[in-house]
Amino acid sequence: MRQFFEIVVPLILPTVIYIAYFSVLRPRGGNFPEMPWVWLGGAGVLLLAVTFLALALMGGAEPGEKYQPPKVINGQIQPGHYEQTP
Repeated sequence: MRQFFEIVVPLILPTVIYIAYFSVLRPRGGNFPEMPWVWLGGAGVLLLAVTFLALALMGGAEPGEKYQPPKVINGQIQPGHYEQTP
């Protein structure tokens, strides 16, 4: 599910917004205008690149580290963290 929101949504969202815009604002009747697929694809790729850049700069851990999930110890919540693997 995470991959869907990180990869697919940024790639498809510009097209969905464009189609919604024209289906709501265009007058009834008439033909659907020709889609600027190159611009929509470029906007999707740009959003995908921004998403990957944000993930690279703000997320993850160093290679060789293992995630330890949150635990309850003596009634206190120890937050999740990364530890070096032996």
